[in-house]
Amino acid sequence: MATIYQVSELAGVSLATVSRVMNNNAKVSDKTKQKVLDAMAQLGYQPNSIAQSLASNRSNSVGVLVSELHGPFFGDMMSAIEETLRYEGKHTIITSGHSDEKREKESIEFLIGRKCDALILHAEAVSDEYLLELEQRGIEFVLINRYIESLKNRCICLDNRQGGYLATQHLLNLGHRQLVYVSGPLWKQDAQARLTGHKQALNEANIAFTQAQLFEGDYRQDSGCKGLDYFLERGQKFTAIVCANDEMASGVMSRARQLGIVVPDELSIVGFDNIIYASYLYPTLTTIDYPIYDMGKMAAYSILKTVYNKKDVQVTPVFVPKLKVRNSSIQHT
Repeated sequence: MATIYQVSELAGVSLATVSRVMNNNAKVSDKTKQKVLDAMAQLGYQPNSIAQSLASNRSNSVGVLVSELHGPFFGDMMSAIEETLRYEGKHTIITSGHSDEKREKESIEFLIGRKCDALILHAEAVSDEYLLELEQRGIEFVLINRYIESLKNRCICLDNRQGGYLATQHLLNLGHRQLVYVSGPLWKQDAQARLTGHKQALNEANIAFTQAQLFEGDYRQDSGCKGLDYFLERGQKFTAIVCANDEMASGVMSRARQLGIVVPDELSIVGFDNIIYASYLYPTLTTIDYPIYDMGKMAAYSILKTVYNKKDVQVTPVFVPKLKVRNSSIQHT
């Protein structure tokens, strides 16, 4: 079986040049590229990832850490990353951290141990200090949905505060004045930012925010059900409910239906994320569009540009959320 070394000798070029040809690197002239291709054909050489790694000091793999492997949100993110990298001849190794500091660290160190060329991290529980340490260790990585000022060049994020603001402003514009809020886990940066936006919109409308109007959920559907029960059991008056993600909003809708509360006639609901089934719920869900597919693609672009020297890509670090008005919110009379 022919080896990459034999290809190098027959073509009269270095191992690095052979690797560049196999990786479609634009730095190789057409004449040199043809010499290498001819040598490969003559020897019947079939490239493999190990040989490419030896020649280029690259594994052509990118590690991806996500919080969970289930659900449309992370599915979209992983699909975008994998498709974008695969198109450029790179492969992904995916692991999950389950929003737990120990598991996230273990997963990140596993990916580093697999000799990934770079990492794309949806890391929620590890500290800023740990991520700064990764940078000091020379690990190439990009963060999704997390902003650290000293690592801002590595961050691909959404303006979550603005998203929270838009959701609440929409209901206020419809005449609602009694609002309650189901948040995500408030130790998470995005949940804090969305709640901050909610409070800002209330403040601008001269409406006081109290803790009685807040239920802290966990971003899962069941906590939306619990949130609605929480407010009803305490006699809280409200005509609209803002949920920090669509899963919890769907839980509120499901529980409202069980209790005979008509949405949106008796209760308007707004979610956050615009996951695929938001437009299939009944009634269809008004929500904030979180372009996670585009953000995953942008994270992959960032790696391609900084690690693999792909020059013809533009990286947008901050995405702006947009309101998607559907049928779960109506004018309050």
